[in-house]
Amino acid sequence: MHSSFDTPGTAAAHFTGFAATGERPLTATLTEVTLDGGRVVVVKRGDGDRAARAEAAGLRWLADSGTVRVPRVHGHDARWLVTDRVVTGPPGAEAAERFGQDLAALHASGAPAFGAPPPGGPEDAYIGRATLRNTTGPDWPAWYAAHRVLPYVRRAVDAGTLRPAEAAVFEQVCDRLPELAGPAEPPARLHGDLWNGNVLWGADGHVRLIDPAAHGGHRETDLAMLQLFGCPHLDRVLDGYRQRAPLADGWTGRVGLHQLFPLLVHTVLFGRGYAEQALTTARAALRGLGV
Repeated sequence: MHSSFDTPGTAAAHFTGFAATGERPLTATLTEVTLDGGRVVVVKRGDGDRAARAEAAGLRWLADSGTVRVPRVHGHDARWLVTDRVVTGPPGAEAAERFGQDLAALHASGAPAFGAPPPGGPEDAYIGRATLRNTTGPDWPAWYAAHRVLPYVRRAVDAGTLRPAEAAVFEQVCDRLPELAGPAEPPARLHGDLWNGNVLWGADGHVRLIDPAAHGGHRETDLAMLQLFGCPHLDRVLDGYRQRAPLADGWTGRVGLHQLFPLLVHTVLFGRGYAEQALTTARAALRGLGV
């Protein structure tokens, strides 16, 4: 799919059917476009059709669950993704609790398999600027090791960010995942990149989620990522979640295990500081087994 639109405004006009009357850059890749009649949309410039297609498919898959709120997707092509703008306000405790309840419902809406991409989404997708391969697997421990831990360990070793001897720590964790993973869970419908920057607190008192790396996975992974970089009213989010769907015994002890994936992605993208954090987390998991 090729793009025939030179500006965010022309892309917004095409996908919404309304003329663009103004543009306001937000970041290097995001532009707010005002349409005839006053409606405002956000236009994101992507790095190719795969990225835009994956993000659009992920947003639609989350929306189709009828649970969490996401900005409406107006359309995309190889260069642009056009969505509604979210008017933001201060984070609130009641909104946090509702968000937790909605997130539990999203996870319960399920996925065909661990690693399943959203309908219409590519197998080769992205998490942030890192590539993410959505290949399915029959059980979570084997799939998580093969497709969410070891690929990023290999990339970090190849880049010199991790030493080969350090890679062995992650390989040990992967070997012990059946013992570490807790009770078996069905595949959940995940946002997949649920750090606080992708949680928008709407001025209307409802949370919207943006920039998913959606796939079928373990529900504790979304919760672990939400905790990794901090989130306003996190206790209320977790309270709301557990009202709707109690978590399996021992889940707090598995947070670090699920954080290995985003920490290794950050190691690949941003370097040694995150490698140290990932190693500390992996070693703590092994100590829990007495290794």
